[in-house]
Formats: sequence, structure tokens, C-alpha cells
Amino acid sequence: MEVTMLDDLQKIHERDPQDAVGTTEKQWQQLEHQYEFGDWQPAGEIRNIVHSGMGGSALWALLSQSWPGWNVPFEVVRGYDIPPYVGSQTLFIASSYSGNTEETISALHQAEAKGAQIVIITSGGQLEQIAQEKGYLLIALPKIDKPRYGAFYGLRGLVQLGEYLGLLAQGGAVAELAGNAVFLRESMAAWAVTVPTSDNLAKQLAQEVMGKSPVIYGGSLLAPAAHKWKISFNENSKNVAWEYAFPEFNHNEFTGWTAQPEHKPYAVIYLLSSFDNDRIQKRFELSNKLLSGRWPSPECVKVRGETKLQQLLWAVALGDFVSLYTAFLNGVSPIDIGDNDIIERFKKELNA
Repeated sequence: MEVTMLDDLQKIHERDPQDAVGTTEKQWQQLEHQYEFGDWQPAGEIRNIVHSGMGGSALWALLSQSWPGWNVPFEVVRGYDIPPYVGSQTLFIASSYSGNTEETISALHQAEAKGAQIVIITSGGQLEQIAQEKGYLLIALPKIDKPRYGAFYGLRGLVQLGEYLGLLAQGGAVAELAGNAVFLRESMAAWAVTVPTSDNLAKQLAQEVMGKSPVIYGGSLLAPAAHKWKISFNENSKNVAWEYAFPEFNHNEFTGWTAQPEHKPYAVIYLLSSFDNDRIQKRFELSNKLLSGRWPSPECVKVRGETKLQQLLWAVALGDFVSLYTAFLNGVSPIDIGDNDIIERFKKELNA
């Protein structure tokens, strides 16, 4: 397949019948979405937060840890069980876009049994019903077909909740989030299908990834963005992918690249933030030097933006576009429907 097909709008349209590109291009609007909490107040003092969610419903919690951050301990649970310290001074946030994620529902029932204060983030399903029956604060996400394209709705709701409770490490976060909608829209315009490959970073990176398995790295700030790249490659491109963070990389995974020949079926992508600790940048440069000839030459992406939030938004959005273009090069549709959606098939058989 010739990589120039990314500039053929007719071929892209044929491989994107559900208009995943159009949906992605509109994600900037999610940053301005306003949620209503009414007169809800927590039942008591909050000393820690546990956020339960899977897949994209965990992503917005991971992003919130990088920006704006929390001034109480904040743990993300991606599984059936909750930490033993959960109690009456825990704010337990159950997040599931569909509202039917069994791991999250299991964790919620355990949190209820421990007397935790409950907030639910969902667009419907069982969690919406539970919130309505028990009077929990419900942050009602707008309904969308594929939750993977709603991460910024979740981030906006979570940040708005944290600011409402005075639990964020940074003030004015809701206004900053909404104020960067234009920045995100303008950033994504540079990766649109109408921008030719010669001027389109997302298309160029997709060409580098084609036929390979991506491995994405970042420092502490962009670790959640690297995770988003991984799951976007998985779900949109139908590509196996991995992600990891510096400096932990140098304590284990670093040696994993040393014993194999350079020509491996991998594409290494490093997300570089100007907010990284100086030692992170030095670690990456030295790692690349020592691994020369042992790993594929990395694609170093210098993330743009003047603030931490802008860099996070830019990095997450770029990963979405790269994964979409990789899907088209792979000859697959980013959005599966019916029996082609293997995750939905898995859920049905799991509960059969």
C-alpha cells in the first residue's frame, strides 16, 4: 500500500465510514461543556480520593494527576477491588462512560460497604440508575457512540468537581480548561485530512508506524498522554502497542533493548515536554546514545504549548490523529460496529 493514500480524501472516506476523523476534530468542544451540581455537598471531610474506571474512563483521572493535580491523595483503580484504606473520609468516584463496566460496579459496591462518599460519572446504564436511586451526585456525560472519543468530557467533569470541592492543586483550572478550547482546535487543524502529508506531522508519524508496533515513552507530565497513544493505537489502528515512562525506563526496560538486533518490528516514539525535569531529557539522550544500533531510531516529538495543560492536550490530540491515519494505512476502519467490535463480543461472551 502506498503511503501517499493519506492525501487521497476518497480513500480516507472509504476507510472511515463512521467519520472517526470528524468526531476527533470536534473534541475541542468538550473542554467547554458545563456540568450542574445543584446544591450537592459532600457528607463530610474528604481526606483522600479513589477514582475507579477502566480504559478511557480511567484516562481522564490519569490526566488530572498531571494537570491540574490534587491536594489530597488521589488513586486510580483499574480493577474489581478497592484499596483497604477506603472509608467515610474517602471520596469514591465511579467512572464508566457506558455505565455498565463490571469492574467499576464491583468497586462501587465495595466502596458503599465501607461508607465512602460517592460520586458517579457516566452517560447512562446501571451507574446512572444507581445514582438516581441512591441520590449520589451524578456527573452526566453527553452520550457518544464510542467512549474513546470522550476523554475530554470526563476530564472537564472531574476538574469541575475538584474545583467545586476545593481539592485541586491549581486554582482557576475550569476556566483554563475552557480557555484552551481554541488552542486545541487550532492545533488539530494542522493534522486535518486536508493538510498534505508533507506539512502534516500526524500523517508523517503514521507512515513511520505503518507495519510496526509502536512503543511510546514520555516523562512524568506526559505519561498519561503516552498511555492515550497506546490505547488509541490499540482501538483505532488495531495495532499492538506499548508505553512506559522515564525515569523508570532506565531501571528495567532499558536493558530489554540491548540483546536484540536493531531491526525490530517496532516504532519508538518519545514525547518530549519542556516541563520535564532536566534529568529526564538527559536520561533520554544518553539512553538513545547507548542504544544506538540496538533499537530503532526514535521519533522525538517536541510537544507544543506554553503551559502544562496545553502540552497535555496537544499530545493527546496528536496521538488520536496519528492512530487514525495508521488505521487507514493498515486498511481498517477506526470504529468497529456489530460483530466486528471484538471488545463488545468479549463482554457478551464473558457474561453468557
